[in-house]
Amino acid sequence: MDKIPMTAEGEQALRIEVDHLKQIERPRIIKEIATARAQGDLRENAEYQYAKEEQGFIEGRIADIEGKLNHVQIIDVKLIEPTGRVIFGTTVRLLNLDTEQEITYKIVGDDEADLKLLKISVYSPIARALVGKAAGDVVIVKAPNGNIEYEICSVEHL
Repeated sequence: MDKIPMTAEGEQALRIEVDHLKQIERPRIIKEIATARAQGDLRENAEYQYAKEEQGFIEGRIADIEGKLNHVQIIDVKLIEPTGRVIFGTTVRLLNLDTEQEITYKIVGDDEADLKLLKISVYSPIARALVGKAAGDVVIVKAPNGNIEYEICSVEHL
């Protein structure tokens, strides 16, 4: 399996999530299953069926996270000498040349991407267009509604 790029913050968030699932959610669901079993006939026991489904989800999520953590490549952009170029982990301020609106994105791994927090996946169309470019460059992002032109205002290692 290929290495999975991730920021140090993203890796820490996954470790916290897997610890929570193992130490809190797993024991809770085991108790729920035991309680539901004590009620008798399992074929018509909705609580038991729901608890077993939830257990499957929790175990699947734990396996997924542990698999990713086993293949993670942590990239701490703060330790990389700034070159002015957009790379994984940099924070990029862009100017939409059509609307004159500015937006700032941080380029992160897939598991960390959250548009509400202005974190975009390194594999997203915007990030793909930005990687390797520098402040002052104009990039064209191919979007479903047509091409969007952005000017890179700044690239920061935050």
